[in-house]
Amino acid sequence: AYSSAASFVPKLITTVLSYLAASPGDRILDIGCGDGPLTATIAASAAAVLGLDASPSFIRTAQSTHSAPNLTFAVHDCTRLAACPDAVDGSWDKVFSNAALHWILRDAATRRDVLRDVRRALKPGGRFVFEMGGAGNVAEIHAAFLAVLVAHGIPITKARAANPWFFPSDAWMRGALGDAGFDVERVEIEYRPTPCTPATESGGGLEGWLRLMGAQFLEAVEEGEARESVLRDVLAVLESVITREEDGNAWIGYVRLRGVAVKR
Repeated sequence: AYSSAASFVPKLITTVLSYLAASPGDRILDIGCGDGPLTATIAASAAAVLGLDASPSFIRTAQSTHSAPNLTFAVHDCTRLAACPDAVDGSWDKVFSNAALHWILRDAATRRDVLRDVRRALKPGGRFVFEMGGAGNVAEIHAAFLAVLVAHGIPITKARAANPWFFPSDAWMRGALGDAGFDVERVEIEYRPTPCTPATESGGGLEGWLRLMGAQFLEAVEEGEARESVLRDVLAVLESVITREEDGNAWIGYVRLRGVAVKR
């Protein structure tokens, strides 16, 4: 499903990889590595890379698809890095994350702990390099889900609680990194509209993206016709908002938050 609906995500990484600047002497920890194509790219330039992800399916795919002596993948919930001794042993030159922290930082109860544990993972002077969704990311989709759920009788508090993402501002991230013990080199926001993948029989398109990335919104209603009705209404609301006349494609309003921080 991810390959069909969001295969573009690991490809839009030129800037954040330039900030990472992986080199042959580096030991790099990749948190939220997904199915591993970007992790494998990093391993081609680094001494050792460990990719962690909470999804057993992603890790199985990564292990079967990407193989190198200096590349390791493991299943681990990155909201609790402290429970992975290999991750927080203070031996890593760099910690990297792409398109994952907006899921990992979703729970306010563990949000600050994640950033502190990233710092624990690094050597003194080690660098944390990341890209994630920033404030305003997929705002039209977020608003459409909330409006349609309310129209279907879901209380607004329940609809908001179904939101699976945390998209912080650059100001919030600067403050949080400083509180966690980092010196912030840069934090920046980029508005980057991105076309959906083509729709196919196996998924993709805007519908495939909504089913996958917005699954928790859909799960706010009972499985079956009610859930499909919500999805149809969200698609109908979005059609005139994100479809471009010049190409007929649905363009998602991605806002990327990138940063580089150094362990004091």
